[in-house]
Amino acid sequence: MPLATTAELVASAHSAGSGLAAYNVITLEHAEAIVAGAERASRPVILQISENAVKFHRGQVKPIVAAVTAVAREAEIAVSVHLDHVEDETLLHASADAGASSVMFDASKLDYDANVAATKAAADWAHERGLFLEAELGEVGGKDGAHAPGVRTDPQEAAAFAAATGVDALAVAVGSSHAMATRTASLDFDLIARLHSAVPVPLVLHGSSGVADEDLRKAVSAGITKINVGTILNVAFTGSVRSILAADGTLIDPRKYLAPARDAVAGTVASITVTIS
Repeated sequence: MPLATTAELVASAHSAGSGLAAYNVITLEHAEAIVAGAERASRPVILQISENAVKFHRGQVKPIVAAVTAVAREAEIAVSVHLDHVEDETLLHASADAGASSVMFDASKLDYDANVAATKAAADWAHERGLFLEAELGEVGGKDGAHAPGVRTDPQEAAAFAAATGVDALAVAVGSSHAMATRTASLDFDLIARLHSAVPVPLVLHGSSGVADEDLRKAVSAGITKINVGTILNVAFTGSVRSILAADGTLIDPRKYLAPARDAVAGTVASITVTIS
């Protein structure tokens, strides 16, 4: 199937009021598993590569994007390729030639005015090159979490931010947190609904690995469009590898443990994708 663009997939999901899953890719096996799971669910999907994943691949964005794009082109469902949590402007500018159709530019660590200025510049740059740009307002949180109401996204501020920057989608802080290995996050559905009413662009939920299936469904119903998932895939992948190596200490062929790990990720992807669609 021809490679889709993130703009097309997000617009379709937003107009339909459905969820669109975006899964983080670290290795080729991740990309293959995500596509297999999305095909099982018969739903479109976004393959996204974070700045940290690019760093893992020796800081070279073109090879990993090329590999992921090749997997996407062979898919039986619509797939787009996206760069996630880009903070480095050099990497942002390299994305124009890398082959992804969209970028999430993350200036959320800056104060509001600086975030607006940096994000507007990034959005202007991206739009001149036909790229879809996502940004973040509020503090979604990292490995230590960020669940306090004081760091969550304010609807009026979010509306002003979207108008001032011209972004195409906005990641909001509503109770989820990155890198959660347990699905125990507590989302503020009323806040999601108020953000949906106030902000004209599609909303994005980061840190979705920590959110239970039922709450992901509720988040979509309340107004979230794009659902970012990463850590829970690594839980499935690593758990499978650990189990296989523990059962056979003589195993040396990586295909013997990578193939089952890939299958485990595909199963997780299929389950979540069906949940939010």
